[in-house]
Amino acid sequence: MADEKQEKKVWYLEYLIHENRPGLLGDISSLLGMLKINIITINGVDLNRRGLILESDDDERIELLRSLLERVNNISLTKLRHPKLRDRLAVRHGRYISRDADDKKTFRFVRDEIGLLVDFLAEIFKKEGHQLIGIRGRPRVGKTESIVASSVCANKRWSFVSSTLLKQTIRSQMADDERSTDHVFIVDGIVSTLRAPEQHQTLLREILRLDATKVVEHPDIFVRYTEYSLEDFDYIIELRNFEDEEIPTDIDPHISTFDSEWR
Repeated sequence: MADEKQEKKVWYLEYLIHENRPGLLGDISSLLGMLKINIITINGVDLNRRGLILESDDDERIELLRSLLERVNNISLTKLRHPKLRDRLAVRHGRYISRDADDKKTFRFVRDEIGLLVDFLAEIFKKEGHQLIGIRGRPRVGKTESIVASSVCANKRWSFVSSTLLKQTIRSQMADDERSTDHVFIVDGIVSTLRAPEQHQTLLREILRLDATKVVEHPDIFVRYTEYSLEDFDYIIELRNFEDEEIPTDIDPHISTFDSEWR
């Protein structure tokens, strides 16, 4: 039995509903049952779409399922694949994360989706090794709070390298146990580049070389004054108060970063 469980694979099934007739979900569930494909999770995702996380130990049954679903009236099969992170979160939250059409590593959220953002970041934070994540957003939209909450969900410790959450923080040294790869390091891109002394810059370079997760708020300012570029980031998160809110990507370096609206 243990070997059989190890051989089971997880799949993501999604279909578009043209006519949500009575018994449609029951018919599809019965089909999955006849093929001995287990349903792990099911939920509506976006408008008129339904997503299911499935489990099967037979790829041929999955291909047979694909063939049969393509013949079912009232639906169109849109996805049948091994689930990606966005698929799992779509089923969990009932909606897809918005992604930039041109830059696939940029993901967009509004403040009402903080729970979805925290869940998304937590899944990223659980990954091992070097990760560089940028978060864009206006002041007090919830960037830092989301990072801290995601760290808790991922069971990771977090350390502020620089921040203005409660007061301006500019670290010039960190304890040895803070350099652990289990940490999430939080950097305010404005504070670290425009107002920090050389000791902080040295520490920042050391932290960025660690085989751990680093999150940079205001990444556009950060790359303007460092040797890094946006191409070095694995993910870019945009958090807005409302969908069409503009996020400035420039700031006057002569403005006090703590007294300005960007604190």
